[in-house]
Amino acid sequence: MALSMLTGAVFGVGALLLVWTLSRPVPGISATLARLDTGRRAPRAMTSTAAGASADGRLDVLRESIGQRLEVELAVRGWEFSRTRSDLEVLNKSMTTHLGTKVLLALAALVWFPMVLSIAGFGSIGIPAILTIVAAVAAFMLPDLQLHREADAQRRDFRHVMGSFLDLVAMNLAGGRGLPEALMAASSIGDHWAMVRIRQALSNARIVGVTPWEGIAQLGRDLGVDELRDLASALALAGDEGAKIRASLLARSESMRRKELVDVEGAAGENSQSMLMAQLLMCVAFLIFMAYPAIDQLG
Repeated sequence: MALSMLTGAVFGVGALLLVWTLSRPVPGISATLARLDTGRRAPRAMTSTAAGASADGRLDVLRESIGQRLEVELAVRGWEFSRTRSDLEVLNKSMTTHLGTKVLLALAALVWFPMVLSIAGFGSIGIPAILTIVAAVAAFMLPDLQLHREADAQRRDFRHVMGSFLDLVAMNLAGGRGLPEALMAASSIGDHWAMVRIRQALSNARIVGVTPWEGIAQLGRDLGVDELRDLASALALAGDEGAKIRASLLARSESMRRKELVDVEGAAGENSQSMLMAQLLMCVAFLIFMAYPAIDQLG
C-alpha cells in the first residue's frame, strides 16, 4: 500500500511539473526583470520557425521554452550557478538550451524506463518506481557531467594557445609597438577559437572604453581561466607604471609550457597505470579459466 502511494505521488509530481513547465502564466515584475537581465547577459540570435516544422524543430522549440522558463525562475531566486555558466561560456552554449536538455532527458527517463522494466517482467511496483527515480535523476545530471568534461578540455586547449599568444605579444613589443597595439596584433594572427575570443574581448574593451587588460580580465572571469586574470594583472601593472613586460611575458609563456608538459606526462602515467590494471585483470581471469576444471574435479 505504501509503495503504491509512493508511486502515485511520484507520477503526480511529475505530471504537475510538466503542466507547470508547459503553462504560460502572466509574468510578474521580478520575472520580467530577470528575463531582461538574462537576455542582456547572454544575447543570442533568434530564428523563426516555419509553420510546417519537423519533429526536431518542434522538439527544439519545446526545449527552448522549458529552458527559458527555468532560467527566469533561477534568476528570480538569485541562483547563479557560476561554474555551469562559465563552462557554457567556454563552449559557447546558452543556459536556456542546457536547462531544457536536462529537463527533457529527465522526462524521457520517467516515460521510457518504466516501459523497459515492464517489458523485462518486473511484476512489483516498488522496485521499478525506485529505479525510475534513480534513472531520472541520473538523466538530469548527465548533461552537467558531459558539460564539465568538455569545458575542461576546451580550457586546456585555450591554455595551449595562450602560450603562443604571449610569445606573439612579446615579439610585437620587441618590434616597437605599444602594449595595446601588440595585444591586438597578436590576437589577429590565426582563426583558432581562443584567438577569436581574445580578439573579441579586446575589441569590446575598445568599444566600451576600458583598457585592454580589463577586457582580458573579464574574459578570464567569464571562461574561468585563471591565467587570463593573472595576465591582466601583470598587464595593468605594466600599463600603469611602465614596467618592462616583455621578459615577464616570455617567462610566463615558458612556465605555461612546462605546466602543460607536466600535465601531459601525468595523464600519460595515469593511462599507463590503467593499462597495467587491465592487463593484470586479464591475467587473473585467464588463470581462473585455466584452473576452474581442476578445482571442479576436486569438488
